[in-house]
Amino acid sequence: MSRGLVIAAPASGAGKTMIVAGLLAAFRARGLDMRAAKSGPDYIDPAFHAAASGRECVNLDAWAMPPAQLRGLAAAQGGDVLLVEGAMGLFDGAPDVNTPMGRGAVAELASVLNLPVVLVVDASRAAQTVAPALHGLRLALAGRAGASGGDIYEQKMAGVILNRVGSARHEAMLRAALGHYGLTVLGAVPRDAVMAQESRHLGLVQAGEDAGLPARLAAMAAHVAAHVDLDALRAVAAPVAPAPLPVGLPPPGQRIAVARDVAFAFAYPHMLEGWRRAGAQVMPFSPLADEGPAAEADAVFLPGGYPELHAGQIAQAGRFRAGMVAAVARGATVYGECGGYMVLGAGLVDGDGMRHEMLGLLPVETSFAQRKLTLGYRHLSPLGGPFGDAPRRGHEFHYATIVREDPESPLWRATDSLGVELGTVGQRRGRVCGAFAHVIA
Repeated sequence: MSRGLVIAAPASGAGKTMIVAGLLAAFRARGLDMRAAKSGPDYIDPAFHAAASGRECVNLDAWAMPPAQLRGLAAAQGGDVLLVEGAMGLFDGAPDVNTPMGRGAVAELASVLNLPVVLVVDASRAAQTVAPALHGLRLALAGRAGASGGDIYEQKMAGVILNRVGSARHEAMLRAALGHYGLTVLGAVPRDAVMAQESRHLGLVQAGEDAGLPARLAAMAAHVAAHVDLDALRAVAAPVAPAPLPVGLPPPGQRIAVARDVAFAFAYPHMLEGWRRAGAQVMPFSPLADEGPAAEADAVFLPGGYPELHAGQIAQAGRFRAGMVAAVARGATVYGECGGYMVLGAGLVDGDGMRHEMLGLLPVETSFAQRKLTLGYRHLSPLGGPFGDAPRRGHEFHYATIVREDPESPLWRATDSLGVELGTVGQRRGRVCGAFAHVIA
């Protein structure tokens, strides 16, 4: 039976993504069959974990997915050890009128999966103060901190990995203070350039864009293995409970062409695997390589990604354009999310203000020259489209703005996590549809 751990942090920026990648690579170097998952709506971190483990990294979203789906997806990963990386801070999630604690936070996910938590702590700007802060988080996680509104997680904090430790003296101070509170230190990782990764506006630069990543992962594995007690970490992992995998989102066709390259990288593994389990064939193609969807495809999915960084190349991809026009002409369902939605539109203005001609299959124009952050979970009520009549849950995270659209045929009616009406979103034209929202479940 596989065993699992949740690797979380008190706040974003603690370095847990690179710590988890280093742990996966270090355990894999020992011959273990490692699996990874990421809490919440994230496409970028899972690619690093997939590279480190050699296996696809699944998303587990405790806000969007029901507990049965979370348990089923976790159990389906198999392997020797499953490491689940948290998002943001331990209790950070979507706002909810019934509780001050975040819904869908990694603490909730740990509770649903009944897995212990190991906290990665950025120790670069503190010493002894770390200990009482973590003691308070431990009490809240165990349900003994006086939380109201039903936030009783009853999960164990199994230990701490100190990150970005400055010196041996700094480490000794931290260990002494944490020991005073009975907190187990599983590792103390010194600051090192090998554990850093370049970022851009949506997070880390994608793993697929880092040609030196295999060598860096090997160096990260060696650095982590030298400073984390891997045997002790594995020992505190708990069994991943067996659970059946519920039915996922219905496939939009039987033969689904899916755009897959660095411009269209944001497709959830659980969605694609669910389509396969339902009997659909998933056929990847690369618009950046000027490939069109397979001629036999009866559905085309353009996921999100970074089309703004490759807009000129996409605009010049004649075979891609011709293949998409042919798919529409033969009646295929065409669906685009976020970046894919922008490419289905008439034009995309990049960050330098240059307009690039897109496919023109939907009456929408988008711009990165007029940037505005849009972020949050979404309740989505379908007004048509490829996923049936049932309400869906999803999220938005983008900086692009809409500078022109035709609101006559929207795809969804949306509310935020608090139920505040956001109006209609997305576009439909015949069997072509898309929206900025990413569907999760």
